[in-house]
Amino acid sequence: MYDRVADLPLHVEDCAFESRERATSSGFDRATTTVALSGGGETGRGEDVTYTNEAHYALADHAVDLAGEYTVESFSTALDDADLWPAPPDEDRFYHYRRWAFESAALDLALKQADTSLGAALGREYDPVSFVVSTRLAGADDEDPPTTDRLDALLDVHDDLAFKLDPTPDWSDDLLTALADYDVRVLDLKGLYETEGVEVTVDAGFYRRVVDALPDALIEDPNLTDETRPVFDGREERVTWDVPITGVESIENLPFEPEWLNMKPSRCGTVESVLETIAYCEAHDVRLYGGGQFELGVGRDHVQALASLCYPDAPNDVAPGGYNDPDPSPDVPASPLAPPSDPSGIGVGFGDPDN
Repeated sequence: MYDRVADLPLHVEDCAFESRERATSSGFDRATTTVALSGGGETGRGEDVTYTNEAHYALADHAVDLAGEYTVESFSTALDDADLWPAPPDEDRFYHYRRWAFESAALDLALKQADTSLGAALGREYDPVSFVVSTRLAGADDEDPPTTDRLDALLDVHDDLAFKLDPTPDWSDDLLTALADYDVRVLDLKGLYETEGVEVTVDAGFYRRVVDALPDALIEDPNLTDETRPVFDGREERVTWDVPITGVESIENLPFEPEWLNMKPSRCGTVESVLETIAYCEAHDVRLYGGGQFELGVGRDHVQALASLCYPDAPNDVAPGGYNDPDPSPDVPASPLAPPSDPSGIGVGFGDPDN
């Protein structure tokens, strides 16, 4: 797959940044930066999804000189030595997140300059994209136990939504019983995060209650210890991974062969790594579903485009950004998202009735 785009010519005249920030349904203010590379009358865009807001504020005033003549591959090589960070990031994974913003902007620009789309370059069609809505459950107040109220509010918007949920140890047995009446496709245990406020307690009893209560849901990112590993004996086909997946080598280092993986291009960092990882999974019968990072701009279109081209019918965590709002608008699109009728670059306009 990468060979189909690696040699695309790329002419860069200017690099600019656009910052965005908004509140989310998960209780934090999200900031991202759109990287805009322009040249030859076209502009390619990518989105930096680093989670430290201060890193975005610093980038806004940072000059990055990337003007020149490249191919997609030689531009990636040039980024190895480019000064993309005014100060080192808080976490090493953010290096990949920013790198993907520049790499995807370059690919988007190269495709537009060639008057083509990623789908055409890869020889694939843009298909309608099925998605799930990802959310945590909470009570009416911080001290109240979690309820299904958030799911009910979302179902008031569209009554056939499916969900990806983030279980927590305070989920009661009554809540788990109630969740059996909802279309829950993925349960994210967040057992491999080390970021304060994101990680979830690793506990065999908690894992077993959740896994037993919702037997049809995929189980994402369990922390496999001597105590928790037996919970998944005979259920390995339900286990899927997100945080560890940064390329082909990371898949080969998993504790057992996966049947499902969460594909987040920002975790891989480069166009080469993203496309090689997708190709590897297709060759080894590993099923993929797209993952989001609370994108506020074009990054959301990009994860939807990859899902459209490579895994359109999976439980893709690529819902339109409006679903992350505390009170989603009734105008947010339903699943599946309609693909663009006249795609250009990586592909934008999913779910737009006027595309």
